[in-house]
Amino acid sequence: MVHGMMIPSPSSPGNYSGKMDMGGGMMMTFNFEYTNVEVLFKNCFINSAGAMAGAFLAVFLLAFLYEALKVFREILLRKSHINIRYNSMHVPGPQGTMVMETHKSVGQRMLSWPHLLQTFLQVLQVATSYVLMLLFMTYNGFLCIAILLGSGTGYFVFSWKKAIVVDITEHCH
Repeated sequence: MVHGMMIPSPSSPGNYSGKMDMGGGMMMTFNFEYTNVEVLFKNCFINSAGAMAGAFLAVFLLAFLYEALKVFREILLRKSHINIRYNSMHVPGPQGTMVMETHKSVGQRMLSWPHLLQTFLQVLQVATSYVLMLLFMTYNGFLCIAILLGSGTGYFVFSWKKAIVVDITEHCH
């Protein structure tokens, strides 16, 4: 073994299982094993088909809820900025005419509850995304499929009615 990777021995060229080992037994190729699958923590293994089914469901739900969290954060952000004030003023235009300009002012304090909640949810979202990435990096086909199906289902359920905001004062589309 060189740097945690299994290599064929000179006496039997090309004769190895194809599994790449990082020293702890983690497979580094896509596989559909459901026994001896190490997940996230040292000595945390899936060792049966039932345990893999449970892990599949848990990972599916985590990916599903991750999509819900992203949409929930967007909704909260919109609600916290609903009290945007628009200030209109007359401004001299070309040839002495008066033109109405509208400016918006958004005020949110750093130590406000909405901002603190958004900060907490941001940390939760980043942590969840890294956990999902690490689960995908187990290269276990069942867990990868659970992430993809959970994410797709979550997007389908939660993101179908996203608001598209068009700024009518923006002239460079």
